[in-house]
Amino acid sequence: MLACLEAIATALHGEFQPRAFLADFSKTLQPLLPHDRLGVGYLSDDGKTFSVFAEHGGPGFLPPTDRYTTDPAGASRFPVAESPLAPVFDGQVLCVADLPSDPRFADHAAELRSTGLRSAIFVPLFSGSRVIGKLSAASRAAALYGDVHVGRLRTVAHMVGPFIDAIALLYRDRRRRQRMELLAGITKMLGTTLDLRGILAPLGEAVRPAIAFDAMGVILLDTSGWQWTFFGTAGEPPAAGIDRIPAGEFSYGPALMAGRTVLFDEASREVNRAFAGDRVLLTAGLESCLWVPMHFGDEVGGSLFFGKHEPRSYDSVDVEIATVVASRVVLGIQHQRLAEEQRRLVSAERRARSLEQSLRTARSELHERYGFEQIIGRSGLLRDVLSRAAKVASTETTVLLTGDSGTGKELVARAIHYASPRADGPFVAVNCAALPDTLLESELFGHERGAFTGADRQKPGRFELAARGTLFLDEIGELSAAVQVKLLRVLQEREFQRVGGTATLKADVRLITATNRDLAAEMAAGRFRSDLFYRLSVFNVHLPPLRERGDDVLLLADSFIRSLAARMGKGDVTLSRDAREVLRRHAWPGNIRELQNAIERALITCEGALVTAAHLSIPLPPADTTPPSESEPARPATASMALDELERKAIIDALQRTHGHKARAAQLLGLTRFQLYSRLKRYQIEVSAE
Repeated sequence: MLACLEAIATALHGEFQPRAFLADFSKTLQPLLPHDRLGVGYLSDDGKTFSVFAEHGGPGFLPPTDRYTTDPAGASRFPVAESPLAPVFDGQVLCVADLPSDPRFADHAAELRSTGLRSAIFVPLFSGSRVIGKLSAASRAAALYGDVHVGRLRTVAHMVGPFIDAIALLYRDRRRRQRMELLAGITKMLGTTLDLRGILAPLGEAVRPAIAFDAMGVILLDTSGWQWTFFGTAGEPPAAGIDRIPAGEFSYGPALMAGRTVLFDEASREVNRAFAGDRVLLTAGLESCLWVPMHFGDEVGGSLFFGKHEPRSYDSVDVEIATVVASRVVLGIQHQRLAEEQRRLVSAERRARSLEQSLRTARSELHERYGFEQIIGRSGLLRDVLSRAAKVASTETTVLLTGDSGTGKELVARAIHYASPRADGPFVAVNCAALPDTLLESELFGHERGAFTGADRQKPGRFELAARGTLFLDEIGELSAAVQVKLLRVLQEREFQRVGGTATLKADVRLITATNRDLAAEMAAGRFRSDLFYRLSVFNVHLPPLRERGDDVLLLADSFIRSLAARMGKGDVTLSRDAREVLRRHAWPGNIRELQNAIERALITCEGALVTAAHLSIPLPPADTTPPSESEPARPATASMALDELERKAIIDALQRTHGHKARAAQLLGLTRFQLYSRLKRYQIEVSAE
């Protein structure tokens, strides 16, 4: 026994070599216990597997032959529950007289016959009160060992046990540190690129010396948390279709999502074939599978996977190393995501700047298009009107535009808007005469879902759409009494409610209204609220009819010819002298809209580059020998004829030319159908045919 202790003491000097130690120890032990094979097995921390710590002698029945290691690979790990040595790891002694014939070793009969080993003793190794492995001696002689030999081997085992445990722990820790040191370059590798998918293959090769694998993968959960997405792989490619299997179709999915490590020693026995994701592992032939959760902050956002075809390839040290690798990969992915987010922000900022520039350009174009200086006309009457409108533009005052239909009230309203502090806000126009009362209220104030039949969704009204801008209400004199009340509340309290709603909304708009009616007369007749009238007419701008603007008609006609000819692809077209004379002498009851329609008809019928009086199709009244001047605006052809009578005759003439077709007559006059109907009623004109 003293010789055995000396052998142990000698092994402590210098670098420990399992093979050399067991060879020397075998020679020392031989006189006390004859044997042909001496072996040490080491129990795993969880007690489920054991490995060959060292063997000496002829080929034994524990594979692989001549294996000496303090960090056994998967091929040298054996499940305790399936081993005939299970009682030994439970603290019992096993003495076998004839190994080949013992039924407990039937699964190893072929190996035993090849080695010739017959009798054997297996005793537990203790470190304190804990079983840490087994010490075995075997001989080619049958029934060689008795109680004396068993007692001697147990005594030796008690001496060797603490020594073996200390050496195994020392070497395992040393190997662990060496493997961890191999990971030092991973962080640097991940920090050199933002393309982690492209670097996973070289990353796998850097990891492989620290943790062996046949397949390695990084799997991320999508935003829903229920779909795997393969971020990248190394080694063997992922099984086909695994990235289309929901996370719930893996039996171990809930464990991973809960932040727990999943380790399969022998997947073919441990997975649940009822789950599609588990069956994919079997198809890939992977037996040892290690899944380590990847934590992104407090949430599990994916998993790092290692797999080997051999069973029992991973232990607690592998789990620790894989966890370190996973944390490094998480940092790399977060770095990549931050970089991608930065790129997206830069791109979004670039698009925002481009959009802002486009908006500035569009606003500038609108300002140029709808500015006061773009309104055509040189007559003093028009210039005075525009000067008055420009003065009120810079204020928040409500403006009422009056004048005949077709005099350009909406154009002046736009000019006021684009010269105001609200120019960068929207300009929203509504024709109050174009909609029935029930729809007009919804159009102005919006409606809630279910407010009326067909209201299948919430809809904002024009007051909401015009927020921080200008709302232009044309034909304001056509409002019903109910809508007048709601409009009055908006003007008084700057708030309103959607149709069918209870929430009170703020109205941040400037209001400009327009009418061709005499609102004072309408108010006197009780058809228009006086309180609303006074709210609307804080500042009145009256637009003169075209017949009072002198030669402005020719300036407008030239402008319409240029724009409409370009749109029709006719090139340069001009007005003949007789056409200009007709334009000067016509009364223009439809004002600018009628003029534009007349020019458009003339361009359609004109085949050359000159528009004549015949193309205009305007009936000439008797000539007025007094030419118009700037100080004296153009007068109607019949000076003594009242303007209303002149308008009445123009309407009757248009109806005769269109054979009583009201829509065509309205188009000819430059009026809307509602405006024509209003005038027919006013002048008591009966139409016999439509």
